[in-house]
Amino acid sequence: MPKPRNQQISLDATPYYHCISRCVRRAFLCGTDTTTGQSYEHRRGWLEEKLLALPQTFAINIAAYAIMSNHYHVVLYIDKKQADEWTDIEVIERWHSLFKGNVFSQKFLRGDTLDSAQRARLQMIIEEWRSRLCDISWFMRILNEAIAREANQEDQCSGRFWEGRFKSQALLDDAALAACMAYVDLNPVRAQMADTPEQSKHTSIKKRAEKAKRATQANHSNQQVKELHPFVGNPRQNLPKGIQMRLTDYLELVDWTGRVLRDDKRGAISQNAEDILTRLGVDDSQWLTMASEFEQCFKTFAGNEQRLRSACDAMNYQRPPGLGDCRRLLG
Repeated sequence: MPKPRNQQISLDATPYYHCISRCVRRAFLCGTDTTTGQSYEHRRGWLEEKLLALPQTFAINIAAYAIMSNHYHVVLYIDKKQADEWTDIEVIERWHSLFKGNVFSQKFLRGDTLDSAQRARLQMIIEEWRSRLCDISWFMRILNEAIAREANQEDQCSGRFWEGRFKSQALLDDAALAACMAYVDLNPVRAQMADTPEQSKHTSIKKRAEKAKRATQANHSNQQVKELHPFVGNPRQNLPKGIQMRLTDYLELVDWTGRVLRDDKRGAISQNAEDILTRLGVDDSQWLTMASEFEQCFKTFAGNEQRLRSACDAMNYQRPPGLGDCRRLLG
């Protein structure tokens, strides 16, 4: 029986999570229905636009995503510190961009006077909203509900469009994060929907590659895709918030991995790729296994044994799920 979501997420363990949401109907999220000939390709645009817009409201950033025919992948970074730093007015305005709020919050924004009881009640509501605005369950709920409404209206039907429960995996260390992002970015290549990562429509890797080609300093966070969680370079003191590797190293690693997956042979790893894999503590065969079968390799958590045990202790798991796979692939 699946565990409740609050028993699968701990910001003390990691702020990074891989989420997958799948359709329940035979009708496609995107793509072309071979039975009727109806094309749903435009729905990729709906989902990508909404996905990239939500971080402007939530304290959640997108590290990677790929929109497939009947499901999508997204790697999320929860920025709890950002949410804690918002003023009460910022929290209310962000929540009102999603919902109407309530009488108290509407009066507060108009500048109307609230008595002490009303102000105390509003403060409780604000803290609840603040918590929801850095909660991946609320992020996924709002994203999926918006797409479901549009799809149901277009299909002239009602009922569920998505599976009721999205899947999530906690990414406990840099190796798990990098492998999962590569797995997500290479999904269209593995599915033979694209020949190369940079040709994969509606993916984070395509956006990053296009931006990098135009940038004068591709590794500078200010010259990366603003809608995506930035790469900030190799680990060092006073490292800014972001993914701890260089963007160019990651792009080269994904390109090498994609070539091996397409050609079904080991090939030769570039010098940059070797450096990254050495720092992450995985060899090339382990990397290829994770980058091509990440969902099958790991259960709720992905990380080395030490990080896995630490996370499970914090969340009161009796035994770490998937311990053998984490030992085999990440040490």
